[in-house]
Amino acid sequence: MSGHSKWATIKHKKGAQDKARGKLFAKLIRQVEVAAREGGGDVSSNATLRTMFAKAREASVPLDTIERAIKRGTGELEGVKYEAVSYEGYAPGGIAMIIECLTDNRNRTGPDVRTIFSKNGGSMAEPGAVAWQFERKGVILTSRDIDEDELMLAAADAGAEDLVDLGDSWQVLCPPHLLQEVRESIEAAGFKVSSSELDLVPNATIELNDELDARKVLKLVDALEDLDDVQNVYANFDIPDSILELVEA
Repeated sequence: MSGHSKWATIKHKKGAQDKARGKLFAKLIRQVEVAAREGGGDVSSNATLRTMFAKAREASVPLDTIERAIKRGTGELEGVKYEAVSYEGYAPGGIAMIIECLTDNRNRTGPDVRTIFSKNGGSMAEPGAVAWQFERKGVILTSRDIDEDELMLAAADAGAEDLVDLGDSWQVLCPPHLLQEVRESIEAAGFKVSSSELDLVPNATIELNDELDARKVLKLVDALEDLDDVQNVYANFDIPDSILELVEA
């Protein structure tokens, strides 16, 4: 199982936890607002907004809340202006990380991210030092009880590149601009999609075979994701099932 496959599973579980804590709504609303500001408020012509809209609805964000976020993004309503900024760094063990943020104050967000790294045994890196190790992909998760050949056929017809067995679900990878088309093709074939989003996928992974190392890295990830300005955390680690079970226990 590839590192990104495991990471996608962990992220999906963490997303459910964030929703339970009420943190996910605020992050999704920011993403919708920024997507509308950068590409316009028309969901049909703004692919990024369409993806963020669908993601927010999947998380049960109220429709009127999403619509207000779109209007703030297009300037129809007043609101805080957020900008996208990314930070790169290394977790313990040389794990490469990219942290994507939406912030209204870079002078706050940068030091906050740096502090989290230093307190958890990591270090910040210069722009570009880590980014080359990742590639943007559309990532779709479906239930595991789907026939592999039928799912692959439906996904490939719309331009999917790969299908990965996660054990309890299937992961479909596709070019970023085809995310919505691949999802629609899968759903049109009668299959249920549990999540779809644009992710940074590592080109290679580092396996964490020590429970302590795994705990250190996941602790850093948790601390970063607890920052309000942080939207996504990407890393190039892989945790074997046996170690992951110990950590989750």
